[in-house]
Amino acid sequence: MYNMKGIVFDLDGVITDTARFHFEAWKKLTKEKFGKDLPASFESEVKGISRIESLERIMDFYGIRDRYTQEEIEAMAAEKNEYYRREIATLTKEDILPGIAYLLADLKDHRVKTALASASHNAPFILERLGLTDMFDGAADPSAIAHGKPAPDIFLAAAKSIGLEPDDCVGVEDAVAGVAGIRAAHMPAVGIGDAKELHEANRVVSSTKELTMALLEDVWDKRRQA
Repeated sequence: MYNMKGIVFDLDGVITDTARFHFEAWKKLTKEKFGKDLPASFESEVKGISRIESLERIMDFYGIRDRYTQEEIEAMAAEKNEYYRREIATLTKEDILPGIAYLLADLKDHRVKTALASASHNAPFILERLGLTDMFDGAADPSAIAHGKPAPDIFLAAAKSIGLEPDDCVGVEDAVAGVAGIRAAHMPAVGIGDAKELHEANRVVSSTKELTMALLEDVWDKRRQA
């Protein structure tokens, strides 16, 4: 019998919730650099994408992107990252989302490989803070990814990092762009969050507490049988 061999995880909103730290850092930067108050409704616009793309979306929102050089944009993105890193330094094992530690242990016990597909360059630091470094067998290098989510590049790279084909894996995401990237990589996708928003996923759960190895295997099996 052909079995599921790997799980590819996003980080923010799947392993731990750092989205609040990201958005607070973006709000701080936007206020300091542009004198603007970034609305709460904009949080979904910068979810699951790279720092540079996030900043460019913010600048486009205010119609000011053409006022800055690429070097200035990169410098501001780096400054935002410093705000963010100060916040995530406070993370502990208590910040692992419900059910995730058990799921990772179960996957390891059953020799199902795990890989991280995160656009965050801070992912290794975050895993270290959470005490989860040894629970992952591989990870995509975001600096080597040509096209960010919703392109499939990072998910393909994550599967490759654990020596697997996309057909061997299931992807887990909480963002629309991420789910689209998983599907573009020809992996079955499990979404965490709102079923309407994540309708492209093969299965949607409302919370990480619902994620189990049995559920992931069922999603993979149904995709194989389709």
